[in-house]
Amino acid sequence: MEVKNKSVVLDIFLHGLTDDIELQPFIFGFFLCMYLITIFGNLLIMLAIICDSHLHKPMYFFLCHLAFNDMYLISITVPKLLVNVQTQDQRITLAGCLSQGCFVAVCFIFECFLLGIMAYDRYIAICFPLRYTVLINPFFCVIVVLISLFISIVNGLLHSLMVLHLSFCTDLEILHFFCEIAQILKLACSDNLINNILIFVTASSFAGVPLCGIIFSYVHIVSTVLKMPSSEGKYKAFSTCGSHLSVVSLFYGTGFGVYITSVVIDSPKEIAIASVMYSIVPPMLNPFVYSLKNRDMKEALKKVIGRTVSLP
Repeated sequence: MEVKNKSVVLDIFLHGLTDDIELQPFIFGFFLCMYLITIFGNLLIMLAIICDSHLHKPMYFFLCHLAFNDMYLISITVPKLLVNVQTQDQRITLAGCLSQGCFVAVCFIFECFLLGIMAYDRYIAICFPLRYTVLINPFFCVIVVLISLFISIVNGLLHSLMVLHLSFCTDLEILHFFCEIAQILKLACSDNLINNILIFVTASSFAGVPLCGIIFSYVHIVSTVLKMPSSEGKYKAFSTCGSHLSVVSLFYGTGFGVYITSVVIDSPKEIAIASVMYSIVPPMLNPFVYSLKNRDMKEALKKVIGRTVSLP
């Protein structure tokens, strides 16, 4: 197989979800609807939080960033898929593929951090309510989000810079509908052992540590709630955590589901289809989860929609 130097501009062929021409219009319409629903839903969440003063709390501050991150994540992958389907041109440059993989990595790690921070917020609110305003203050909220974003960006850039040192073969093909760093590494003709080790270490740390924090937080939350004397207090405490726990289960559950699928199933096409579950479905469903399970969010959304409808 011929090897190309990394300085040469290369094109990568993204196979997408299917080669069936007859299914292309359906795929285009289906993903366009999912994209518009995701953007509209997360925009509503952000507008409700910004416009309603009752939602100017740490929990909703983090939720606003989660909604923005979900919009950004799906905007990285789906528009390129729609263009490829519409033009029937599946090519993407190596630089474009690497950029997409970098941004996807940033969004996924940032989402893990945000979910972990939101779990810590609920832990302090329920287990140490008298110290909540001291521990979860505005300065803390801003700093912890900025640090999480900084680590996520550095992680994405590190992987991208490491890939630039590799040499690539000709006839580059990715059996996926978007680029991931791990998929790009499979195209390299030079030794990529260090890159794979780096991916494993960073993924285990930046996704695993927040998950451990979430589990730790909810173990203590459940223990504290069960000790509450009134059933009303228990219901109120669990209701404030229900939305977040649902989003965590959706995000990590679909991620682990795709990982298990990739181990059990030896079909790149089926793995690509399964990857839709963790890359597109959680960002689309998150607004519905929070709006259906959170009473304050319901009221805020009604106000925003009512103002929008009443405009001339």
